[in-house]
Amino acid sequence: MSLTEKIIKTIAKTSGAYGIIEPDDKIMVAVSGGKDSYGLLYLLNELKKRLPFNIEIIALHVAQGQPGVDPTPLIEWLEQSGIPHEIAREDTYSVVQRNLTEGGTPCAICSRLRRGIIYTRAEKLGCNKVALGHHREDTLATLMMNLFYSGKLQAMPPKYTTDDGRFEVIRPMIEVPEPDLIALRDEQQFPIVPCALCSGQEDHKRRYVNELLDAVQDTHPTLRNVMLGALKHVNPSHLLDLTVERKK
Repeated sequence: MSLTEKIIKTIAKTSGAYGIIEPDDKIMVAVSGGKDSYGLLYLLNELKKRLPFNIEIIALHVAQGQPGVDPTPLIEWLEQSGIPHEIAREDTYSVVQRNLTEGGTPCAICSRLRRGIIYTRAEKLGCNKVALGHHREDTLATLMMNLFYSGKLQAMPPKYTTDDGRFEVIRPMIEVPEPDLIALRDEQQFPIVPCALCSGQEDHKRRYVNELLDAVQDTHPTLRNVMLGALKHVNPSHLLDLTVERKK
């Protein structure tokens, strides 16, 4: 089984379990230039060829006007792929710089602006779903960060409806191991376009929990799969939250 087939099998299983990809979906995939969004678009396009029903996929790249960032390799890759796509040229960089507080990081502001652009374009194009490239390691790190720093048990859902009800946001790769996406990046030679803002920032908490999980996995090789399984087997009667419905 090829690497592509292996990952598609995981995505198809996740989709079947949570109703992520359904007949006649029109899905927008935001392609940032990183390995995860490239992988998501590539894999969904390959999965589309194998589905017994029709879906549409539209790729969107938001060119945010960051100094020194050249999206040309990404745009050329999209053109060669034959996948329908749009380029949204929006100078969010200037907005971020104007609103950045001393000692703050630009990621939160940038993310909100980018999300707004994506949702606006998705609505204009008649998309009913927006796909994000989060993978297994992302949801497990989020689980640990919420447990350690926010005092709550919460990871990432495979899909949810936006607050305004316009779209379903889906995470088809939520059960895909990140090492598989790294291998896919190398195999397919995706032309990575790093973010000039994110590249200089470090999420110390996320890095710490990932390093912690790496250390435990050295002696417990199936750790992350076991943790992923735990997210599917919750026993509310053994927790302390009185607002959660108890299993009888």
